[in-house]
Amino acid sequence: MQDETILYIQNVSKSYPNGVKALQNISLTIPAGMYGLLGPNGAGKSSLMRTLATLQDPDEGSIFFGKIDVLKDKEEVQKTLGYLPQDFGLHPNARAEELLNYFAVMKGIREKQARREVVEALLKQTNLWDVRKQKLGGFSGGMRQRFGVAIAMLGNPKLIIVDEPTAGLDPAERVRFLNLLSEMGENSVVILSTHIVEDVSELCTRMAVINKGQILMETEPLKAIKNLKGRIWRKVVEKNQLPQLEQEHIVLSTKLLGGRTVAHIYSEGFPGNDFEEVVPDLEDVYFNVIAQHSRNNVSPSMQEVAK
Repeated sequence: MQDETILYIQNVSKSYPNGVKALQNISLTIPAGMYGLLGPNGAGKSSLMRTLATLQDPDEGSIFFGKIDVLKDKEEVQKTLGYLPQDFGLHPNARAEELLNYFAVMKGIREKQARREVVEALLKQTNLWDVRKQKLGGFSGGMRQRFGVAIAMLGNPKLIIVDEPTAGLDPAERVRFLNLLSEMGENSVVILSTHIVEDVSELCTRMAVINKGQILMETEPLKAIKNLKGRIWRKVVEKNQLPQLEQEHIVLSTKLLGGRTVAHIYSEGFPGNDFEEVVPDLEDVYFNVIAQHSRNNVSPSMQEVAK
């Protein structure tokens, strides 16, 4: 029997007319709580989010949210769906309270007093009550994102999809926004699609890594980090030494530190040559999965590494 608060994605594929295979045989089981979908730009994240949000159909596969067939019962899905796309347009001359009230009507909240109470509660929850009379054109990026969350939360949705929500936010706005997302995940399935590792690290109890339309890993972040213990090494190198280093090792990432380059590599054993072992983090997990996939094209073992 299917759980009412679990999203079941089975063998979903999608290609576009230009020949791009955006999704290739995607299968995931996503429980209630915060779930991270992590991948670089162009990996297929937005294609999967649009499909889950009923904005496009896959070429093949099935999607169920509990007993609801997402592909066949779109109206039923939309009743319990909250969606914050990567780019959403809002009329700059509209005022926050008025526009949220309009969306509440569209969501089916017809009774005036009930709608007023819902709008007030959401504006307060998203910390926008004090600016409810302001025009959206004067909102900061973080304020617009929080207003988008207020729209997505109308009707107490049980499936919430947010696509690249913190891109472009300053650190303070990002913290506010992540705290808000965390609250949303207490009673619903919340899928956070992002290329920012820190967002997933701070919020999500389960995650998947996607690249080139394929799921490369599905895991618990803490378990994946633990499985890399003793395999991540770093070394300070000159920039002109990088090509040689990349020939000799699996280089996961490079960062500037004090004008010099710090390289992280993956190695099963001590690589020698002044390398030092480092405690891995989710960024190392992510870059390792992407690097291994790039080297091997497709490596099925990567999906099993943290199960």
